Amino acid sequence: MSPAADLPVLWRLLRGMPRQGSHAERLDGFYRGQAAHYDRFRERLLHGRRELVDGLALPEGGTLAELGAGTGRNCEFLGARLARLYRVHLVDLCPSLAACAEARVAEAGWSNVRVHRADATTWRPERPLDAVLCAYSLTMIPDWFAAVDNACAMLAPGGSFAAVDFFVSRRSPGEGLARHNGFTRHFWPLWFAHDGVHPSSEHLPYLRHRFATVSLHQGLAPVPWLPGLRVPYYRFIGRKR
Repeated sequence: MSPAADLPVLWRLLRGMPRQGSHAERLDGFYRGQAAHYDRFRERLLHGRRELVDGLALPEGGTLAELGAGTGRNCEFLGARLARLYRVHLVDLCPSLAACAEARVAEAGWSNVRVHRADATTWRPERPLDAVLCAYSLTMIPDWFAAVDNACAMLAPGGSFAAVDFFVSRRSPGEGLARHNGFTRHFWPLWFAHDGVHPSSEHLPYLRHRFATVSLHQGLAPVPWLPGLRVPYYRFIGRKR
């Protein structure tokens, strides 16, 4: 991919997340100028989304909500399963990204998909859900603890919570968790913070506390325009106890 093709996104990344206004206003200030190019660039940055969705058990006629759904791209990873769900809720606080999701839903003719311009920490569906998905959204939600707690509250007993995101390890991680060196633990939070993304060492410990672990993958992925560097990411699927 040429630098010219990525220029609208790279320019916004260099400018960073605005520091003034509400969280919704700052998100929109960051994404408005790159929304049309969002999916193409993030396809090379946001790894593991398809694998996460593929591994998510969804019952026939079930209900799913994605918190921080962005442009709605992850719906496409559901494939033929999407039409067999009763309802899919796409929840996002950013007006420009939610507008992209609304356009995608209308163009695809997904009659069972609804887009909600709402806060992931407070939005609730009309009935308990079978699954909640958070794909690279927890790192952008200031009170991500509240978002996880809200997701747990909206799930039916035995429902699934699935998340994929950037992270860094604790200095002394728990059993079964990756251990990252000092450079990794300090560099990536500093690098991403400029754009309002906050990889945390607390995601996986809290998710494993809140849900019964069904599957967990921890890996390293390339980052566009940063040759030789790999960012840690995880895929987690848990079940509401």
